[in-house]
Amino acid sequence: MARQGRKKKRTHQVVVDEEVVKSNKSFVLKHGKVSPSLIQLTRDVRKIMEPNTASKLKERNSNKIRDFVDLAGPYGVSHILIFSKTKSSINLRVGRFPRGPTLSFKVLTYSLTKDIHDMQLRPKSSFLNFKTAPLVVLNNFSGNEKQIKLMSVIFQNMFPPINVQKMKLTEARRVVLFNYNDQTKTVDLRHYSVNVKLAGVTKSVKSILQTNVENLHEYNDISEFILKGAFASESDIEDQDSTMKLPDDFGKGNAKSSHRAIRLQELGPRMKLKLIKIQEGLCGGEVIHHELRNSEEKKDEKERDDESLHSNNDDDSDDDSDDDEDLDMMDDVDDGDDEEGVESDSDSN
Repeated sequence: MARQGRKKKRTHQVVVDEEVVKSNKSFVLKHGKVSPSLIQLTRDVRKIMEPNTASKLKERNSNKIRDFVDLAGPYGVSHILIFSKTKSSINLRVGRFPRGPTLSFKVLTYSLTKDIHDMQLRPKSSFLNFKTAPLVVLNNFSGNEKQIKLMSVIFQNMFPPINVQKMKLTEARRVVLFNYNDQTKTVDLRHYSVNVKLAGVTKSVKSILQTNVENLHEYNDISEFILKGAFASESDIEDQDSTMKLPDDFGKGNAKSSHRAIRLQELGPRMKLKLIKIQEGLCGGEVIHHELRNSEEKKDEKERDDESLHSNNDDDSDDDSDDDEDLDMMDDVDDGDDEEGVESDSDSN
């Protein structure tokens, strides 16, 4: 009988990055009958959330929220974004697994990634941009209202946190901007790529340095080509705030300690959102904030105040019949104050 040889046990364990495992992940899906344009918007939003999202998720109309809750735990998914369409509007719900809360938005306007690229003279998009999560910028979310604070927390936590001590410069490839407009109470979403350009040279010289061969047959002298770069557009003009000394290597041709200009180029998509309501649970539960209901409650409260004010004036007029002239003057002042109050409420709403 042949002697069985020794078997070496595998002692090398696969190294797993704990930050990748613990990073926030998301499901982006559509629900119900939607248009082809909304289907493409769902795919474009998935590109924003990459690489921490299910890029090839194939949802069905028969799927329930419970199905995604069961999947969220094993795969470490923290948020869900659901697009849906009604006869009058397009809606977006953003919920946190497993118990909420859920923010319901109305999509006022949107532009697809294809639309953004069609507007650009030289659209650029690299697969390297989507290997790392984008940087999140929140602008004007400094209000004291609870809904504004909750929106800022949800938007920030949809993406993995940044570890400044361990982060490499090459990982800063994209930027997602959430801008809150306190006048219209809307949120604008923008998606950009971070580009590094040569600094301190004209546009014509850049084209020579960044390409192998330049076509100069249209020029009689090389000086014509060089001086042509003096007539650059405003976007090509560099200032001290837009240039920096690279603290680390940033891809090919951008070595450490070299001076470069930082440029943002929009990738798309765009969205303008308006918060409608906030629910305590995941796509359900108690409504803790409702934009339309709160505005109606303010109007009802003002109407009650006006009625109580008029009733008090009527009681005073019955008791003090000798002071009719003074009460008429007071009524005129009160009416003027009420009109100003109505105008200010309508402006704020």
